[in-house]
Amino acid sequence: MLIKISIENFKSFDQQEDLSMISSSKMQGNKSHRMKIKQTQLLKHAVVYGANASGKSNLVAAFAFIKTTLMGGLPIASANDFCRNKETNKTRESVFELQFTVGDTFYAYGFSAILSQRKITEEWLYELMQDGGAHQLFIREGGNAPSLGEDVKLSAAEKSRFTVYSEDFAGHDMQLFLSEMNRGKKYAKNSKLIFFADAFWWIMNNIIVINPNIGISNTEAYYNDESLDNISKLIQTFDTGITDIKTRQITVDEMSKMIPAEVVQSIFTHLKTQMQMTNLPSIQMTWRVEGGFFNIRIKENSEPEITTLVLKHGKSVFDFNFFEESDGTKRLFDLIDMLLTDRPDTVFVVDELERSLHPKLTEHFLKLFMEAHDGVRMQLVFTTHEDTIMDQSLFRRDEIWFVERDADNASKIYSLDRFKERYDKKLSKAYLEGRYGAIPVFRQFSFQKGE
Repeated sequence: MLIKISIENFKSFDQQEDLSMISSSKMQGNKSHRMKIKQTQLLKHAVVYGANASGKSNLVAAFAFIKTTLMGGLPIASANDFCRNKETNKTRESVFELQFTVGDTFYAYGFSAILSQRKITEEWLYELMQDGGAHQLFIREGGNAPSLGEDVKLSAAEKSRFTVYSEDFAGHDMQLFLSEMNRGKKYAKNSKLIFFADAFWWIMNNIIVINPNIGISNTEAYYNDESLDNISKLIQTFDTGITDIKTRQITVDEMSKMIPAEVVQSIFTHLKTQMQMTNLPSIQMTWRVEGGFFNIRIKENSEPEITTLVLKHGKSVFDFNFFEESDGTKRLFDLIDMLLTDRPDTVFVVDELERSLHPKLTEHFLKLFMEAHDGVRMQLVFTTHEDTIMDQSLFRRDEIWFVERDADNASKIYSLDRFKERYDKKLSKAYLEGRYGAIPVFRQFSFQKGE
């Protein structure tokens, strides 16, 4: 499960900002919204409010940036991703860290980089202990070869293996060592180096980032008739008019006629890169882009298998294509996997959850999510403007967060839990009145009328 994300000198975030999923010890309500791992109580939800351009989407972008860098190194576009409200930030390190659990083991993984130079300056992985201490698993500083912590005791064979990997990697300042230790490498379950695989796989496979413009998932839901039937029944509860969902097989050429060719190319490039990184013989993924919804399965030395959705409406004898649906219905298909997934320990990070959805649909979806994953290690972190769900019967105070720009135009993250409020207080009303900040501040503007 996610424990915390820390960001510094990235986009609108200047100094270090944290979003923590550790629950407040003062709150007793909505106990089902917590999961206890060892002695630590972790929250299952975080809802993030803020005005337009406050930095909410940049928080989501930080999750995506960590995954992108693990997949292929520092992106070319990252050269401009430092916080550009100060000139000195151009040559200052940007820092990213995730704290999370894999099973009952607590990890902290992070790296720092001078983004304008596309140069990674440090990288680390620690095991966090319940007494507040930490055991270093590996560290990589500057151009030096990565080294293991003193507590990592290896056999002679594994020590020799690690030394080769470490020395070969020295000087790769645009790549992450955690990625290199998973590039086509296999570890026995009892290997003392297994933490390299555990940390990498959790970040890459258990953090699912969804934004309003493109939805990506590695769900199995759209690959068999039984789960499609469940999706059909579920989508009907949202009153979309859809009564049945099927899939139709298409070719790469047909797909290229439905969406731009460059988008098709980027999809297949992404999938092939992921296959190389994970050393798997096949890979499948579901993509929702503007104009289409596609399930893609790639096997070694085989043509891609692609299907798209075919939708039925009521008693109509005609089929409907995905691109013909309303924006709200398309958005639901981005989110529906979150209700049906049985992948354990997944963190969904969603930008603008309510985009194109009626407030009642948003609330309905959230209640279904909580019901579907009651008692399960499943988390949802999302940004929103929807004040109607800011309700203490739906979310705990320590699950509600705000992002606001300060006088230097830098984003700050803070929790509602820092405000002392009665349990019967109407939170949405207080928020819109400006009690918690993170709302738009309008300046006067006078229209000049001609004589």
